[in-house]
Amino acid sequence: MTVELTYLYIFAAASLALISVVASLFTRYTGAPILLVFLVIGMLVGEDGIIGVKFDDFNIAFLLGHIALAIIIFDGGLGTRKDTFRVSLKPALTLATFGVLATAAITGYAAHLILNVTLLEGLLIGAIVGSTDAAAVFGLIRNAGFELKERTGATLEIESGSNDPMAIFLTITLVQLLQLSDDGSQGWTIANELFRQMGLGLAIGFAGGYLLVELLKRLQLPSSSYPLLALAGAMSLFGLIMMWGGSGFLAIFIIGVIVGNKPLPYSSDIHSFSDGFAWLSQIGMFLMLGMLVTPSDLLPITIPAVSIAFVLIFIARPIAVWFSLLPFHFPWREQVFIGWCGLRGAVPIILALFPYLAGLGNTQTYFELVFFVVLISLVLQGWTIAPVAKWLQIELPPTAKVPEYLHLPIHDEVGKELLVYPVLAGSRAVDSTVMSLPNIEGSQIVGVIRRGVLLSNVKEQELEYDDRVMFLATSSARPVLGRVFAPAAQSAKLEISSFFGEFALHPAAKLSDIAMLYGFNLDKAFAEVTVEKYIVTQFHGKPVVGDHVKLGSVKLIVREIKDDQIVSVGLKLKSES
Repeated sequence: MTVELTYLYIFAAASLALISVVASLFTRYTGAPILLVFLVIGMLVGEDGIIGVKFDDFNIAFLLGHIALAIIIFDGGLGTRKDTFRVSLKPALTLATFGVLATAAITGYAAHLILNVTLLEGLLIGAIVGSTDAAAVFGLIRNAGFELKERTGATLEIESGSNDPMAIFLTITLVQLLQLSDDGSQGWTIANELFRQMGLGLAIGFAGGYLLVELLKRLQLPSSSYPLLALAGAMSLFGLIMMWGGSGFLAIFIIGVIVGNKPLPYSSDIHSFSDGFAWLSQIGMFLMLGMLVTPSDLLPITIPAVSIAFVLIFIARPIAVWFSLLPFHFPWREQVFIGWCGLRGAVPIILALFPYLAGLGNTQTYFELVFFVVLISLVLQGWTIAPVAKWLQIELPPTAKVPEYLHLPIHDEVGKELLVYPVLAGSRAVDSTVMSLPNIEGSQIVGVIRRGVLLSNVKEQELEYDDRVMFLATSSARPVLGRVFAPAAQSAKLEISSFFGEFALHPAAKLSDIAMLYGFNLDKAFAEVTVEKYIVTQFHGKPVVGDHVKLGSVKLIVREIKDDQIVSVGLKLKSES
Protein backbone atom coordinates (compact mmCIF):
# COMPACT_ATOMS: atom_id res chain seq x y z
CA MET A 1 0.00 0.00 0.00
CA THR A 2 1.43 3.37 -1.03
CA VAL A 3 1.55 6.41 1.25
CA GLU A 4 -0.89 8.24 -1.04
CA LEU A 5 -3.37 5.38 -0.87
CA THR A 6 -3.13 5.36 2.94
CA TYR A 7 -4.00 9.05 3.05
CA LEU A 8 -6.87 8.45 0.65
CA TYR A 9 -8.32 5.79 2.96
CA ILE A 10 -8.03 8.14 5.96
CA PHE A 11 -9.75 10.92 4.02
CA ALA A 12 -12.50 8.61 2.77
CA ALA A 13 -13.23 7.12 6.22
CA ALA A 14 -13.30 10.51 7.93
CA SER A 15 -15.46 12.00 5.15
CA LEU A 16 -17.97 9.15 5.47
CA ALA A 17 -18.19 9.71 9.23
CA LEU A 18 -18.67 13.45 8.66
CA ILE A 19 -21.40 12.86 6.07
CA SER A 20 -23.14 10.45 8.43
CA VAL A 21 -23.15 12.95 11.29
CA VAL A 22 -24.53 15.71 9.06
CA ALA A 23 -27.06 13.32 7.51
CA SER A 24 -28.37 12.53 11.00
CA LEU A 25 -30.03 15.97 10.92
CA PHE A 26 -32.26 14.51 8.20
CA THR A 27 -33.86 12.23 10.80
CA ARG A 28 -35.16 15.17 12.83
CA TYR A 29 -37.36 16.31 9.97
CA THR A 30 -38.44 12.95 8.54
CA GLY A 31 -38.57 10.72 11.62
CA ALA A 32 -36.35 8.15 9.87
CA PRO A 33 -34.32 5.85 12.16
CA ILE A 34 -30.82 7.25 12.30
CA LEU A 35 -29.27 3.78 12.01
CA LEU A 36 -31.14 3.29 8.74
CA VAL A 37 -29.50 6.46 7.42
CA PHE A 38 -26.04 5.08 8.22
CA LEU A 39 -26.92 1.75 6.63
CA VAL A 40 -28.17 3.38 3.42
CA ILE A 41 -25.04 5.56 3.18
CA GLY A 42 -22.93 2.41 3.47
CA MET A 43 -24.94 0.76 0.67
CA LEU A 44 -24.47 3.84 -1.55
CA VAL A 45 -20.72 3.63 -0.99
CA GLY A 46 -20.65 -0.14 -1.59
CA GLU A 47 -20.32 -2.31 -4.66
CA ASP A 48 -23.69 -1.46 -6.22
CA GLY A 49 -23.67 2.13 -5.00
CA ILE A 50 -22.53 5.43 -6.43
CA ILE A 51 -18.88 5.06 -5.42
CA GLY A 52 -18.67 1.31 -6.03
CA VAL A 53 -16.27 0.26 -3.25
CA LYS A 54 -16.04 -3.51 -3.03
CA PHE A 55 -15.86 -4.73 0.55
CA ASP A 56 -16.46 -8.43 1.16
CA ASP A 57 -14.12 -9.33 4.03
CA PHE A 58 -16.43 -11.10 6.48
CA ASN A 59 -13.61 -11.70 8.95
CA ILE A 60 -12.83 -7.98 9.31
CA ALA A 61 -16.56 -7.21 9.51
CA PHE A 62 -16.96 -9.80 12.28
CA LEU A 63 -14.04 -8.34 14.28
CA LEU A 64 -15.01 -4.67 13.95
CA GLY A 65 -18.68 -5.46 14.50
CA HIS A 66 -17.92 -7.18 17.81
CA ILE A 67 -15.80 -4.26 19.00
CA ALA A 68 -18.46 -1.70 18.06
CA LEU A 69 -21.28 -3.70 19.64
CA ALA A 70 -19.33 -4.12 22.88
CA ILE A 71 -18.80 -0.35 23.13
CA ILE A 72 -22.48 0.36 22.38
CA ILE A 73 -23.73 -2.16 24.95
CA PHE A 74 -21.28 -0.82 27.58
CA ASP A 75 -22.66 2.68 26.99
CA GLY A 76 -26.20 1.33 27.26
CA GLY A 77 -25.31 -0.24 30.62
CA LEU A 78 -23.81 3.04 31.85
CA GLY A 79 -27.11 4.79 31.14
CA THR A 80 -29.28 2.17 32.86
CA ARG A 81 -30.33 3.41 36.30
CA LYS A 82 -30.52 0.76 39.02
CA ASP A 83 -33.82 2.15 40.33
CA THR A 84 -35.49 1.02 37.08
CA PHE A 85 -34.83 -2.58 38.15
CA ARG A 86 -37.70 -2.24 40.63
CA VAL A 87 -40.28 -2.66 37.88
CA SER A 88 -38.28 -3.87 34.89
CA LEU A 89 -35.52 -6.34 35.78
CA LYS A 90 -37.56 -9.56 35.99
CA PRO A 91 -39.78 -8.92 32.95
CA ALA A 92 -36.77 -7.77 30.91
CA LEU A 93 -34.76 -10.88 31.76
CA THR A 94 -37.76 -13.08 30.93
CA LEU A 95 -37.99 -11.39 27.53
CA ALA A 96 -34.21 -11.73 27.09
CA THR A 97 -34.34 -15.51 27.64
CA PHE A 98 -37.73 -17.12 27.09
CA GLY A 99 -38.79 -14.32 24.73
CA VAL A 100 -35.78 -14.82 22.45
CA LEU A 101 -36.25 -18.60 22.53
CA ALA A 102 -39.95 -18.33 21.60
CA THR A 103 -39.28 -15.76 18.86
CA ALA A 104 -36.50 -17.89 17.39
CA ALA A 105 -38.63 -21.07 17.47
CA ILE A 106 -41.68 -19.52 15.76
CA THR A 107 -39.63 -17.61 13.18
CA GLY A 108 -37.36 -20.61 12.59
CA TYR A 109 -40.28 -22.94 11.90
CA ALA A 110 -41.71 -20.38 9.49
CA ALA A 111 -38.33 -20.11 7.72
CA HIS A 112 -38.22 -23.92 7.47
CA LEU A 113 -41.57 -23.88 5.63
CA ILE A 114 -40.97 -20.75 3.52
CA LEU A 115 -37.43 -21.58 2.33
CA ASN A 116 -37.92 -25.36 2.16
CA VAL A 117 -34.76 -25.98 4.21
CA THR A 118 -34.18 -28.47 7.02
CA LEU A 119 -35.71 -27.67 10.39
CA LEU A 120 -32.27 -27.08 11.94
CA GLU A 121 -31.37 -24.60 9.19
CA GLY A 122 -34.70 -22.84 9.65
CA LEU A 123 -34.16 -22.63 13.41
CA LEU A 124 -30.68 -21.21 12.78
CA ILE A 125 -32.24 -18.36 10.81
CA GLY A 126 -34.75 -17.85 13.62
CA ALA A 127 -31.97 -17.74 16.21
CA ILE A 128 -29.99 -15.22 14.20
CA VAL A 129 -32.93 -12.76 14.04
CA GLY A 130 -34.26 -13.69 17.49
CA SER A 131 -32.81 -10.86 19.59
CA THR A 132 -33.59 -7.18 19.58
CA ASP A 133 -30.63 -4.94 18.92
CA ALA A 134 -29.20 -2.71 21.67
CA ALA A 135 -27.82 -0.15 19.22
CA ALA A 136 -31.18 0.17 17.47
CA VAL A 137 -33.31 0.28 20.63
CA PHE A 138 -31.01 2.58 22.66
CA GLY A 139 -30.55 4.92 19.71
CA LEU A 140 -34.18 5.15 18.64
CA ILE A 141 -35.70 5.52 22.11
CA ARG A 142 -33.20 8.17 23.21
CA ASN A 143 -33.32 10.12 19.95
CA ALA A 144 -37.04 9.84 19.20
CA GLY A 145 -37.84 13.03 21.14
CA PHE A 146 -40.38 11.53 23.53
CA GLU A 147 -40.35 10.00 27.00
CA LEU A 148 -41.78 6.59 27.80
CA LYS A 149 -43.16 5.30 31.06
CA GLU A 150 -40.37 3.93 33.24
CA ARG A 151 -41.76 0.38 33.14
CA THR A 152 -41.85 0.32 29.33
CA GLY A 153 -38.64 2.18 28.52
CA ALA A 154 -36.50 0.39 31.11
CA THR A 155 -37.85 -3.03 30.10
CA LEU A 156 -36.95 -2.39 26.47
CA GLU A 157 -33.46 -1.11 27.27
CA ILE A 158 -32.58 -3.86 29.76
CA GLU A 159 -33.98 -6.51 27.41
CA SER A 160 -32.05 -5.27 24.39
CA GLY A 161 -28.84 -5.03 26.41
CA SER A 162 -29.14 -8.52 27.89
CA ASN A 163 -30.78 -10.68 25.20
CA ASP A 164 -27.75 -11.03 22.94
CA PRO A 165 -26.28 -13.92 25.00
CA MET A 166 -29.36 -16.08 24.36
CA ALA A 167 -29.31 -15.31 20.62
CA ILE A 168 -25.56 -15.99 20.44
CA PHE A 169 -25.96 -19.18 22.46
CA LEU A 170 -28.74 -20.43 20.15
CA THR A 171 -26.79 -19.48 17.01
CA ILE A 172 -23.53 -21.12 18.09
CA THR A 173 -25.35 -24.22 19.34
CA LEU A 174 -27.30 -24.66 16.10
CA VAL A 175 -24.16 -24.11 14.02
CA GLN A 176 -22.42 -26.83 16.04
CA LEU A 177 -25.41 -29.17 15.69
CA LEU A 178 -25.35 -28.70 11.92
CA GLN A 179 -21.67 -29.64 11.96
CA LEU A 180 -22.18 -32.72 14.15
CA SER A 181 -23.42 -36.09 13.06
CA ASP A 182 -26.35 -37.55 14.99
CA ASP A 183 -24.17 -39.26 17.60
CA GLY A 184 -26.23 -38.43 20.68
CA SER A 185 -23.93 -35.63 21.83
CA GLN A 186 -26.31 -32.80 20.89
CA GLY A 187 -27.83 -32.58 24.39
CA TRP A 188 -24.40 -32.21 26.00
CA THR A 189 -23.42 -29.59 23.42
CA ILE A 190 -26.48 -27.47 24.22
CA ALA A 191 -26.09 -27.74 28.02
CA ASN A 192 -22.36 -27.04 27.93
CA GLU A 193 -22.76 -24.00 25.67
CA LEU A 194 -25.56 -22.54 27.80
CA PHE A 195 -23.64 -22.97 31.05
CA ARG A 196 -20.45 -21.51 29.64
CA GLN A 197 -22.07 -18.51 27.94
CA MET A 198 -24.36 -17.46 30.79
CA GLY A 199 -22.20 -18.60 33.73
CA LEU A 200 -19.00 -16.87 32.66
CA GLY A 201 -20.87 -13.78 31.48
CA LEU A 202 -22.62 -13.33 34.83
CA ALA A 203 -19.68 -14.24 37.06
CA ILE A 204 -17.01 -12.16 35.36
CA GLY A 205 -19.45 -9.35 34.58
CA PHE A 206 -20.21 -8.78 38.28
CA ALA A 207 -16.67 -9.45 39.53
CA GLY A 208 -15.08 -7.39 36.78
CA GLY A 209 -17.54 -4.53 37.27
CA TYR A 210 -16.75 -4.17 40.97
CA LEU A 211 -13.01 -4.52 40.31
CA LEU A 212 -13.16 -1.74 37.70
CA VAL A 213 -15.09 0.49 40.12
CA GLU A 214 -12.37 0.03 42.76
CA LEU A 215 -9.67 0.89 40.22
CA LEU A 216 -11.51 4.05 39.20
CA LYS A 217 -11.88 5.06 42.86
CA ARG A 218 -8.35 4.33 44.03
CA LEU A 219 -6.01 5.17 41.14
CA GLN A 220 -4.76 8.76 41.06
CA LEU A 221 -4.84 9.65 37.36
CA PRO A 222 -5.14 12.78 35.23
CA SER A 223 -8.81 13.68 34.80
CA SER A 224 -8.74 12.78 31.10
CA SER A 225 -7.59 9.23 31.90
CA TYR A 226 -10.63 8.08 33.89
CA PRO A 227 -12.93 7.67 30.86
CA LEU A 228 -10.15 5.80 29.05
CA LEU A 229 -9.62 3.51 32.04
CA ALA A 230 -13.35 2.73 32.24
CA LEU A 231 -13.67 1.87 28.55
CA ALA A 232 -10.32 0.04 28.27
CA GLY A 233 -11.05 -1.97 31.42
CA ALA A 234 -14.51 -2.98 30.19
CA MET A 235 -13.20 -3.93 26.74
CA SER A 236 -10.34 -5.95 28.25
CA LEU A 237 -12.80 -7.98 30.31
CA PHE A 238 -15.02 -8.38 27.22
CA GLY A 239 -12.12 -9.83 25.25
CA LEU A 240 -11.06 -12.12 28.10
CA ILE A 241 -14.56 -13.59 28.49
CA MET A 242 -14.92 -14.10 24.74
CA MET A 243 -11.60 -15.99 24.71
CA TRP A 244 -12.90 -18.26 27.46
CA GLY A 245 -16.10 -18.93 25.54
CA GLY A 246 -18.42 -16.87 27.76
CA SER A 247 -20.87 -14.16 26.82
CA GLY A 248 -18.83 -10.98 26.62
CA PHE A 249 -21.92 -8.98 25.65
CA LEU A 250 -23.78 -9.93 28.83
CA ALA A 251 -20.69 -9.23 30.92
CA ILE A 252 -19.95 -5.81 29.45
CA PHE A 253 -23.58 -4.76 29.93
CA ILE A 254 -23.38 -5.75 33.61
CA ILE A 255 -20.05 -3.92 33.94
CA GLY A 256 -21.62 -0.81 32.42
CA VAL A 257 -24.58 -0.96 34.85
CA ILE A 258 -22.26 -1.31 37.86
CA VAL A 259 -19.90 1.49 36.79
CA GLY A 260 -22.78 3.77 35.79
CA ASN A 261 -24.52 3.47 39.17
CA LYS A 262 -21.55 4.07 41.45
CA PRO A 263 -20.38 7.52 42.64
CA LEU A 264 -17.03 7.85 40.89
CA PRO A 265 -14.50 10.59 40.17
CA TYR A 266 -15.35 12.31 36.89
CA SER A 267 -18.40 10.10 36.33
CA SER A 268 -19.93 12.75 34.04
CA ASP A 269 -16.79 12.66 31.89
CA ILE A 270 -17.00 8.86 31.74
CA HIS A 271 -20.60 9.05 30.53
CA SER A 272 -19.88 11.79 27.96
CA PHE A 273 -16.81 10.01 26.60
CA SER A 274 -18.68 6.71 26.34
CA ASP A 275 -21.64 8.37 24.59
CA GLY A 276 -19.33 9.86 21.98
CA PHE A 277 -17.49 6.59 21.43
CA ALA A 278 -20.76 4.66 21.16
CA TRP A 279 -22.02 7.17 18.59
CA LEU A 280 -18.85 6.75 16.53
CA SER A 281 -19.14 2.95 16.83
CA GLN A 282 -22.70 3.01 15.53
CA ILE A 283 -21.69 5.11 12.55
CA GLY A 284 -18.72 2.89 11.68
CA MET A 285 -20.56 -0.40 12.20
CA PHE A 286 -23.63 0.43 10.13
CA LEU A 287 -21.56 2.01 7.36
CA MET A 288 -19.45 -1.15 7.22
CA LEU A 289 -22.47 -3.47 7.20
CA GLY A 290 -24.08 -1.39 4.46
CA MET A 291 -20.93 -1.73 2.37
CA LEU A 292 -20.78 -5.47 3.01
CA VAL A 293 -24.07 -6.22 1.26
CA THR A 294 -24.67 -6.15 -2.51
CA PRO A 295 -28.20 -4.72 -3.01
CA SER A 296 -28.69 -6.39 -6.41
CA ASP A 297 -28.31 -9.79 -4.72
CA LEU A 298 -31.28 -9.03 -2.47
CA LEU A 299 -33.84 -8.99 -5.29
CA PRO A 300 -34.17 -12.79 -5.73
CA ILE A 301 -34.91 -13.27 -2.01
CA THR A 302 -37.41 -10.40 -1.67
CA ILE A 303 -40.54 -12.55 -1.27
CA PRO A 304 -39.10 -15.04 1.29
CA ALA A 305 -37.43 -12.21 3.24
CA VAL A 306 -40.66 -10.19 3.40
CA SER A 307 -42.57 -13.33 4.46
CA ILE A 308 -40.10 -14.13 7.27
CA ALA A 309 -40.08 -10.49 8.38
CA PHE A 310 -43.90 -10.53 8.49
CA VAL A 311 -43.91 -13.63 10.72
CA LEU A 312 -41.19 -12.16 12.95
CA ILE A 313 -42.80 -8.72 13.41
CA PHE A 314 -46.51 -9.55 13.47
CA ILE A 315 -46.64 -13.09 14.89
CA ALA A 316 -43.47 -14.32 16.64
CA ARG A 317 -42.50 -11.20 18.59
CA PRO A 318 -46.03 -10.33 19.84
CA ILE A 319 -46.68 -13.93 20.96
CA ALA A 320 -43.29 -14.10 22.73
CA VAL A 321 -43.92 -10.76 24.48
CA TRP A 322 -47.42 -11.77 25.57
CA PHE A 323 -46.25 -15.07 27.09
CA SER A 324 -43.13 -13.54 28.68
CA LEU A 325 -45.00 -10.66 30.35
CA LEU A 326 -48.03 -12.70 31.41
CA PRO A 327 -46.79 -13.18 35.03
CA PHE A 328 -45.99 -9.45 35.41
CA HIS A 329 -49.43 -8.02 34.58
CA PHE A 330 -48.23 -5.36 32.13
CA PRO A 331 -51.05 -3.17 30.77
CA TRP A 332 -52.05 -4.32 27.29
CA ARG A 333 -51.01 -1.03 25.68
CA GLU A 334 -47.46 -1.44 26.98
CA GLN A 335 -47.36 -5.07 25.84
CA VAL A 336 -48.34 -4.01 22.32
CA PHE A 337 -45.67 -1.30 22.27
CA ILE A 338 -42.93 -3.60 23.59
CA GLY A 339 -43.93 -6.11 20.93
CA TRP A 340 -43.68 -3.45 18.25
CA CYS A 341 -40.29 -2.26 19.54
CA GLY A 342 -38.54 -5.54 18.75
CA LEU A 343 -36.15 -3.78 16.38
CA ARG A 344 -33.48 -5.77 14.62
CA GLY A 345 -30.15 -4.13 13.85
CA ALA A 346 -26.47 -4.96 13.73
CA VAL A 347 -26.56 -8.00 16.04
CA PRO A 348 -28.49 -10.28 13.64
CA ILE A 349 -26.30 -9.20 10.71
CA ILE A 350 -23.14 -10.03 12.66
CA LEU A 351 -24.63 -13.32 13.89
CA ALA A 352 -25.34 -14.15 10.23
CA LEU A 353 -21.54 -14.27 9.78
CA PHE A 354 -21.20 -17.23 12.18
CA PRO A 355 -22.27 -19.84 9.56
CA TYR A 356 -19.67 -18.41 7.15
CA LEU A 357 -16.90 -18.58 9.75
CA ALA A 358 -17.95 -22.15 10.62
CA GLY A 359 -17.73 -23.24 6.97
CA LEU A 360 -21.40 -24.14 6.53
CA GLY A 361 -23.16 -24.04 3.17
CA ASN A 362 -25.57 -21.31 1.96
CA THR A 363 -23.76 -18.70 4.05
CA GLN A 364 -24.30 -15.90 1.52
CA THR A 365 -28.04 -16.63 1.53
CA TYR A 366 -28.14 -16.49 5.32
CA PHE A 367 -26.42 -13.12 5.33
CA GLU A 368 -28.51 -11.53 2.58
CA LEU A 369 -31.78 -12.86 4.01
CA VAL A 370 -31.02 -11.57 7.50
CA PHE A 371 -29.86 -8.20 6.14
CA PHE A 372 -33.16 -7.82 4.26
CA VAL A 373 -35.17 -8.69 7.40
CA VAL A 374 -33.20 -6.11 9.42
CA LEU A 375 -33.79 -3.50 6.72
CA ILE A 376 -37.54 -4.13 6.83
CA SER A 377 -37.54 -3.96 10.64
CA LEU A 378 -35.71 -0.62 10.70
CA VAL A 379 -37.96 0.90 8.04
CA LEU A 380 -41.30 -0.42 9.30
CA GLN A 381 -40.82 -0.46 13.07
CA GLY A 382 -38.14 2.18 13.49
CA TRP A 383 -40.02 4.77 11.45
CA THR A 384 -43.26 4.30 13.38
CA ILE A 385 -42.14 4.08 17.02
CA ALA A 386 -43.18 7.65 17.91
CA PRO A 387 -46.63 7.50 16.23
CA VAL A 388 -47.36 4.09 17.80
CA ALA A 389 -46.36 5.36 21.28
CA LYS A 390 -48.68 8.33 20.84
CA TRP A 391 -51.52 6.15 19.55
CA LEU A 392 -51.17 3.74 22.49
CA GLN A 393 -50.99 6.68 24.95
CA ILE A 394 -47.89 5.41 26.74
CA GLU A 395 -45.66 8.45 26.28
CA LEU A 396 -45.18 10.99 29.05
CA PRO A 397 -45.09 14.78 28.65
CA PRO A 398 -41.55 16.11 28.17
CA THR A 399 -39.69 16.83 31.38
CA ALA A 400 -37.61 19.94 31.82
CA LYS A 401 -34.11 19.65 30.43
CA VAL A 402 -31.41 19.33 33.10
CA PRO A 403 -29.28 22.52 33.03
CA GLU A 404 -25.55 22.46 32.47
CA TYR A 405 -23.66 22.50 35.73
CA LEU A 406 -20.06 22.38 36.93
CA HIS A 407 -18.73 19.49 39.00
CA LEU A 408 -15.41 18.95 40.74
CA PRO A 409 -14.66 15.55 42.34
CA ILE A 410 -13.05 15.63 45.78
CA HIS A 411 -10.78 12.61 46.09
CA ASP A 412 -10.31 12.83 49.85
CA GLU A 413 -14.06 12.47 50.39
CA VAL A 414 -15.24 9.18 48.91
CA GLY A 415 -18.10 9.81 46.52
CA LYS A 416 -18.30 13.56 47.26
CA GLU A 417 -18.07 16.29 44.66
CA LEU A 418 -18.63 20.03 44.38
CA LEU A 419 -21.65 20.85 42.19
CA VAL A 420 -22.40 24.36 40.91
CA TYR A 421 -25.88 25.00 39.42
CA PRO A 422 -27.05 28.18 37.69
CA VAL A 423 -30.42 29.69 38.65
CA LEU A 424 -32.33 29.92 35.35
CA ALA A 425 -35.56 31.67 34.43
CA GLY A 426 -38.60 29.45 34.91
CA SER A 427 -36.88 27.05 37.32
CA ARG A 428 -38.25 26.17 40.75
CA ALA A 429 -35.15 27.75 42.31
CA VAL A 430 -36.01 31.33 41.19
CA ASP A 431 -37.38 33.44 44.06
CA SER A 432 -36.89 30.51 46.47
CA THR A 433 -34.92 30.92 49.66
CA VAL A 434 -31.84 28.77 50.17
CA MET A 435 -33.54 27.20 53.20
CA SER A 436 -36.44 26.00 51.01
CA LEU A 437 -34.21 23.98 48.68
CA PRO A 438 -34.54 20.18 49.04
CA ASN A 439 -32.70 18.68 52.00
CA ILE A 440 -30.78 15.80 50.41
CA GLU A 441 -29.09 13.29 52.67
CA GLY A 442 -25.30 13.57 52.51
CA SER A 443 -25.30 17.00 50.82
CA GLN A 444 -24.92 20.58 52.02
CA ILE A 445 -24.99 24.06 50.53
CA VAL A 446 -21.55 25.64 50.32
CA GLY A 447 -22.49 29.09 49.09
CA VAL A 448 -24.23 31.35 46.59
CA ILE A 449 -22.38 33.47 44.01
CA ARG A 450 -24.15 36.59 42.72
CA ARG A 451 -22.52 38.73 40.03
CA GLY A 452 -19.11 37.27 40.86
CA VAL A 453 -19.35 37.78 44.65
CA LEU A 454 -19.76 35.05 47.27
CA LEU A 455 -22.72 36.03 49.47
CA SER A 456 -22.75 35.84 53.26
CA ASN A 457 -25.63 34.52 55.39
CA VAL A 458 -26.78 32.40 52.46
CA LYS A 459 -29.48 30.55 54.43
CA GLU A 460 -31.67 33.66 54.52
CA GLN A 461 -30.99 34.66 50.92
CA GLU A 462 -33.67 34.60 48.23
CA LEU A 463 -32.24 33.24 44.99
CA GLU A 464 -32.27 35.44 41.89
CA TYR A 465 -31.90 34.79 38.19
CA ASP A 466 -28.28 34.09 37.17
CA ASP A 467 -27.11 33.20 40.69
CA ARG A 468 -24.75 30.26 41.08
CA VAL A 469 -25.48 27.82 43.93
CA MET A 470 -22.70 25.50 45.17
CA PHE A 471 -23.36 22.13 46.82
CA LEU A 472 -21.10 19.54 48.41
CA ALA A 473 -22.92 16.31 47.57
CA THR A 474 -22.73 12.81 46.17
CA SER A 475 -23.58 12.12 42.54
CA SER A 476 -26.89 10.61 43.70
CA ALA A 477 -28.07 14.17 44.47
CA ARG A 478 -27.85 15.22 40.83
CA PRO A 479 -31.32 14.04 39.73
CA VAL A 480 -33.02 15.96 42.56
CA LEU A 481 -30.96 19.11 42.02
CA GLY A 482 -31.50 18.83 38.27
CA ARG A 483 -35.27 18.97 38.75
CA VAL A 484 -34.99 22.01 41.05
CA PHE A 485 -32.75 24.04 38.73
CA ALA A 486 -34.21 22.89 35.39
CA PRO A 487 -36.03 25.62 33.43
CA ALA A 488 -39.62 24.74 32.52
CA ALA A 489 -40.90 26.13 29.23
CA GLN A 490 -44.48 27.40 29.23
CA SER A 491 -45.48 24.88 26.53
CA ALA A 492 -44.08 22.05 28.66
CA LYS A 493 -46.07 23.28 31.68
CA LEU A 494 -49.27 23.30 29.64
CA GLU A 495 -48.57 19.79 28.31
CA ILE A 496 -47.83 18.45 31.80
CA SER A 497 -51.02 20.06 33.12
CA SER A 498 -53.02 18.56 30.26
CA PHE A 499 -51.57 15.08 30.91
CA PHE A 500 -51.77 14.92 34.71
CA GLY A 501 -54.78 17.17 35.21
CA GLU A 502 -55.20 20.51 36.92
CA PHE A 503 -55.72 19.02 40.37
CA ALA A 504 -53.21 17.19 42.57
CA LEU A 505 -54.39 14.78 45.28
CA HIS A 506 -52.60 13.56 48.36
CA PRO A 507 -52.10 9.78 48.05
CA ALA A 508 -53.73 9.32 51.49
CA ALA A 509 -57.06 10.79 50.27
CA LYS A 510 -59.96 8.33 50.54
CA LEU A 511 -61.90 7.18 47.51
CA SER A 512 -65.19 7.82 49.31
CA ASP A 513 -64.34 11.53 49.66
CA ILE A 514 -63.56 11.77 45.93
CA ALA A 515 -66.80 9.98 45.05
CA MET A 516 -68.82 12.33 47.24
CA LEU A 517 -67.12 15.44 45.80
CA TYR A 518 -67.58 14.44 42.15
CA GLY A 519 -70.97 12.78 42.57
CA PHE A 520 -70.50 9.18 41.46
CA ASN A 521 -71.33 5.88 43.11
CA LEU A 522 -68.61 3.83 44.75
CA ASP A 523 -68.63 0.22 45.87
CA LYS A 524 -68.80 0.10 49.68
CA ALA A 525 -65.78 -2.22 49.73
CA PHE A 526 -63.62 0.71 48.53
CA ALA A 527 -65.05 3.37 50.86
CA GLU A 528 -62.05 3.44 53.25
CA VAL A 529 -59.41 2.64 50.60
CA THR A 530 -56.86 5.39 49.92
CA VAL A 531 -55.92 6.62 46.47
CA GLU A 532 -52.40 5.17 46.83
CA LYS A 533 -53.59 1.73 47.92
CA TYR A 534 -56.14 1.59 45.09
CA ILE A 535 -53.56 2.47 42.42
CA VAL A 536 -50.92 0.13 43.87
CA THR A 537 -53.45 -2.71 43.85
CA GLN A 538 -54.47 -2.01 40.27
CA PHE A 539 -50.84 -2.22 39.12
CA HIS A 540 -49.89 -5.23 41.26
CA GLY A 541 -47.62 -3.35 43.63
CA LYS A 542 -45.43 -1.64 41.03
CA PRO A 543 -46.97 1.57 39.67
CA VAL A 544 -44.89 4.08 37.71
CA VAL A 545 -45.31 7.74 36.83
CA GLY A 546 -48.02 8.09 34.17
CA ASP A 547 -50.06 5.04 35.23
CA HIS A 548 -53.73 5.90 35.43
CA VAL A 549 -56.97 4.28 36.56
CA LYS A 550 -60.57 5.30 35.94
CA LEU A 551 -62.83 5.77 38.95
CA GLY A 552 -66.40 6.86 38.32
CA SER A 553 -66.30 10.17 36.45
CA VAL A 554 -62.60 10.87 37.11
CA LYS A 555 -59.22 9.54 36.10
CA LEU A 556 -56.42 9.22 38.68
CA ILE A 557 -52.88 9.60 37.32
CA VAL A 558 -49.61 8.94 39.17
CA ARG A 559 -47.67 12.23 39.12
CA GLU A 560 -44.66 11.49 41.28
CA ILE A 561 -43.02 8.51 43.00
CA LYS A 562 -40.27 8.75 45.59
CA ASP A 563 -38.55 5.84 47.34
CA ASP A 564 -41.11 3.42 45.85
CA GLN A 565 -43.97 5.43 47.38
CA ILE A 566 -46.58 7.47 45.48
CA VAL A 567 -46.27 11.07 46.70
CA SER A 568 -48.60 12.86 44.28
CA VAL A 569 -51.61 11.88 42.18
CA GLY A 570 -53.24 13.94 39.44
CA LEU A 571 -56.98 14.07 38.86
CA LYS A 572 -58.76 14.63 35.56
CA LEU A 573 -62.43 14.61 34.73
CA LYS A 574 -63.21 12.03 32.05
CA SER A 575 -64.51 14.79 29.80
CA GLU A 576 -60.96 16.24 29.77
CA SER A 577 -59.31 12.92 28.86
